[in-house]
Amino acid sequence: MVVAANLGFPRIGCNRELKKALEQYWSGAISADALLSQGRRLRAEHWRVQQALGIERIPVNDFSLYDHVLDTAVLVGAVPRRYAGAGAAELDTYFAMARGLAGAAGPSAAAEVPAMEMTKWFDTNYHYIVPEFEPGQRFSLASTKPIDELVEARQLGVAGRVVLLGPVSFLLLGKMPGGQAGPLSLLDGLLAVYGELLARLAAAGAVWVQFDEPYLALDLTEETRQAFSHAYHRLNQASSDLSLMLASYFGGLGDNLPLALSLGTRGLHLDLVRAPRQLAEALPLVPSSTTLSLGVVDGRNVWRTDLDRALALVEQAVDVVGSDRVEVAPSCSLLHVPIDLEQETHLDGELRGWLAFARQKLAELSLLARAANEGRTAVEQELSASRQALADRRRSPRIHKPEVAARLSTIDPSLLERHSAYPQRADAQRKRLGLPRLPTTTIGSFPQTPDVRKARADFKAGRASPSDYESFCRGQIAGTVRAQEQIGLDVLAHGECERNDMVEYFAEQLDGYAITRNGWVQSYGSRCVKPPILFGDVARGQAMTVRWSSYAQSLSSRPVKGMLTGPVTMLKWSFVRDDQPLELTCRQIGLALRDEVLELEAAGIGIIQIDEPALREGLPLRRADWPTYLRWAVDAFRLAASAVRDETQIHTHMCYAQFADIFDAIVELDADVLSIETARSRMELLDTFRARGYPNEIGPGIYDIHSPRIPSRAEMEDMLRRACSCIDADRLWVNPDCGLKTRRWQEVIPALEAMVAAAQAVRAGSS
Repeated sequence: MVVAANLGFPRIGCNRELKKALEQYWSGAISADALLSQGRRLRAEHWRVQQALGIERIPVNDFSLYDHVLDTAVLVGAVPRRYAGAGAAELDTYFAMARGLAGAAGPSAAAEVPAMEMTKWFDTNYHYIVPEFEPGQRFSLASTKPIDELVEARQLGVAGRVVLLGPVSFLLLGKMPGGQAGPLSLLDGLLAVYGELLARLAAAGAVWVQFDEPYLALDLTEETRQAFSHAYHRLNQASSDLSLMLASYFGGLGDNLPLALSLGTRGLHLDLVRAPRQLAEALPLVPSSTTLSLGVVDGRNVWRTDLDRALALVEQAVDVVGSDRVEVAPSCSLLHVPIDLEQETHLDGELRGWLAFARQKLAELSLLARAANEGRTAVEQELSASRQALADRRRSPRIHKPEVAARLSTIDPSLLERHSAYPQRADAQRKRLGLPRLPTTTIGSFPQTPDVRKARADFKAGRASPSDYESFCRGQIAGTVRAQEQIGLDVLAHGECERNDMVEYFAEQLDGYAITRNGWVQSYGSRCVKPPILFGDVARGQAMTVRWSSYAQSLSSRPVKGMLTGPVTMLKWSFVRDDQPLELTCRQIGLALRDEVLELEAAGIGIIQIDEPALREGLPLRRADWPTYLRWAVDAFRLAASAVRDETQIHTHMCYAQFADIFDAIVELDADVLSIETARSRMELLDTFRARGYPNEIGPGIYDIHSPRIPSRAEMEDMLRRACSCIDADRLWVNPDCGLKTRRWQEVIPALEAMVAAAQAVRAGSS
């Protein structure tokens, strides 16, 4: 019989219970026992949901209090030495690695520890904690989490499939300082720990273990190929009592398909959403003992599955290998989609009919398994409903706008060019802005306090009038401007108190987007985002930011930045339509933002920041596909930014990315000022910009806003001097590494004061 399987379930809970519990624990409002108890409740609920929906292969150990890569580092004892004094409790060390450790009584080298680096999980907006290894790293089985959660599931009647991050991908996701040997040199020591873990899982009653090896979808070196072969030879030997499912996702295996099939695991998962054609390539090569897991339901997007198309792939596999060797599954973990569409009662029936969240996707999998086992006639009513929903979506007048298509047809290369080259623009901007050397600023957002969130919620719910909300926002903006002036910042921001999220705020005001109320997904730790649904052609009806930016500028003689989210980030951080090329949709957004940029300039705003933190995230997994993507991504940004006069300064911001991969594209953006996250790597990322000669201005983040610790002036001064050793001080800006919306004012003010003092000290020393 064809089996319905799942690779992973969202962790946060339908009502973000995990987020709330984490933040209560960090604030001291609840105990560690209460936090762990909430985790157990969520796991039990998620297992019951999957059982009720007919999922037979239910994942265990897919739950995490912060991040599954961090969990794996702790599991194998890869805890950097600086956390040895983080606290007596295991949770203290765990969260110190994720968030840093603030001193109890002011700055102290012994008491304050920075967090580990964080970066994007392949081409998603999920962030993982980067493992740190040292030469000669010793691993040990330092946690029993997978075993404990397996036992927990079995006690609830769930014969779960344990999910582990595969050893090769784990090592490749990490970093190791200098020297000739890379992380893969540590493989044998790590495999010994995995072998011990597999033995203990078998003793605890495990039957299947899922090894996630997403690196199999990437271009591999010969060293990496040999590492995979060696690793799975060892793991198969260590798991004679277990069945291993090798899972890769986010793309096709491509030239790694023969390698994956040669690794000898009992099962192999294929992402047939991103790469449906690989099934036909795989079927003739599948060993007679191998079970195929078919990822036919999209784990990355919210659109209802084309059940006929998915079922055709399932039937194709069954015809070749038989029904007892086929599983139907999502393309990847459902971590990346919201939990339940049933909560979105405010969406109209037509739009809801096009969508499927995690629970609905699991129901689709059960239906596909039933159709494969009982025949199409057994589910013909459901198949017919699916066909009708897809047809309704294609025909809907909400999808296509002739005026948008007409405007797209007028784009020519001249619209992508600034009037003058950067050196001429820089002269004009210096004369207009009159900024000092090493100008100080922030990335844009300021704390979203409970009062701010309550006022916005009251306004949206109709409990506050538009005039009351307008007055509240003006008061917040005025207070934020005053605070920045008192701190001594050179370039100000209005603080974004009116914005719930940097993408959702704009999506609410653009045609072609729909907003959910509970469509939350995890970005990292307790940070959840609610991606809008981009379902149709994008157009801008009226100005979105001009009145708030203009009001803030009227309060100060210092420049106030206009703040926009760039077209690639608007695209990538939405659940984007799948009925036309991404390039076309991105260009539509670029045109809408171009109109906003010109209105900001006309209103007298001299600095406009167009953030593109998702530029690297959108990079395809295979290098051969990079040039095409980067060309249209850069063009979309330039379409939005290039119409302004020379004296108007364009900024952009990027964070948590491997900048070396996109360096040439960053240069091609031709932003006057680029701000980037560099704090967690202690300016290591600037090496690329120095070595390759970045030509424009740059603001490397000199402190980590994702940690509650407040760095000292001396620490930030040291970071800034490091930056000055890489980039000429005349082209350097001074800023935090990201926006401040998630921090408290009690943290923000002293941190920014120290940052300004550090800039003044370095400025004086370099004059």
